[in-house]
Amino acid sequence: MAEELVQLPPGMLRPGQTLSFALYDAQGHLLFARGQVLTNTPQARALINGGAWVMPQDTQDYRNQLAHKMDTLMLQGASLSEIAKAEQDFRYAGKAAPPKPNLTPREIWTDLITQTHQLLRQTDPPDFLARVTALREAVLRRLQTSPDGTLLYLVFENSQSFTEYSARHALLSLVLADLAAEKLAMPAPMREALQGAALTMNAGASSAHDRLAARAEAASEAERLALANHAREAAALLERQGIKDRLWLDAVRGHHDAEPGPLAGRSPGEALARVLRRVDQLGARLSPRRSRGALSGGAAARGVYFDETGQPDEAGAALIKAVGLYPPGSIVRLANGEVGVVAKRGFSANEPQVAVLVGKSGTPLTDPVLRDTRLAAQAVSASLAPTELRLHVNLDALLKL
Repeated sequence: MAEELVQLPPGMLRPGQTLSFALYDAQGHLLFARGQVLTNTPQARALINGGAWVMPQDTQDYRNQLAHKMDTLMLQGASLSEIAKAEQDFRYAGKAAPPKPNLTPREIWTDLITQTHQLLRQTDPPDFLARVTALREAVLRRLQTSPDGTLLYLVFENSQSFTEYSARHALLSLVLADLAAEKLAMPAPMREALQGAALTMNAGASSAHDRLAARAEAASEAERLALANHAREAAALLERQGIKDRLWLDAVRGHHDAEPGPLAGRSPGEALARVLRRVDQLGARLSPRRSRGALSGGAAARGVYFDETGQPDEAGAALIKAVGLYPPGSIVRLANGEVGVVAKRGFSANEPQVAVLVGKSGTPLTDPVLRDTRLAAQAVSASLAPTELRLHVNLDALLKL
């Protein structure tokens, strides 16, 4: 597709614009789908300033804008060279790469959360499959490039706020699902179906989840009944939006009802539903609502390692093998009294690398210091709830580690 794309000149887009066409990067990856609002985010500003890429048939609107711009220049008394340059700015750009904005990981994730939030809250989102595909590809690229950094950001950020709860949960679920699928050696079709299901399992119910997350009181009986049906309703919505993958749909439809027990002997869709249920539960336990705090990483991990009957759970065990007993982004205390954020997974599930933020005396450190918890003096002695770290954390500094 990249050979077919046409680059728009800088300044031809504006924040708040509802797109009547899709925007791509030079390699043909979808960035914003038709019907999305171009929000005032770092990624959108980079497109506005650097020029986005569109399909040739979508350029007529901008040719009309260009004509208006040239008329304006003429009325303003611009020189012929300025008018000619305005016309030349709109050109076929072939494979040339657009300027790459120097966005921080936090800015990139903020964009992805915003896009997910917009997509999941719409009742009839345009270009749904294309937008889901673009989001999935963008998140998985981040995961492949920096798996520990991705976990660190999503687990820590999700533990700090209940705003945009559903969007944050969807992105964390996608990451957890892919890591679990890898540990379970899933074939590619099942793995891809699980990725899609994790990102979209709450489609249609996102607004309700966000409202409940922001409320101090528990859900009413009517609300609980409505949410109990949301898995089936989400699968129906996905099917209406063009999702044809039966495994994807079966996983979404069954993820609330998948019973405990081995994965062997289940149909592929039922196996995916069981894995998705454990992914959903781990992500929810790591995230707060106004009515209850997030669990510690260790407590959340133990909760999915054992199934509803108290037995080790195959899907849960795969998750813990993937992220560890103390996932990156969770808070721990070390044997020497130091407190920090898990920065990287270790060689074993209970021996991560920890970025210490608070020293033995209880005094915050100027800069985070990495500790190897394989050493007895630096071993993890306790997993702490996020609220127990009463300290502003410079997440950008941690991500650099």
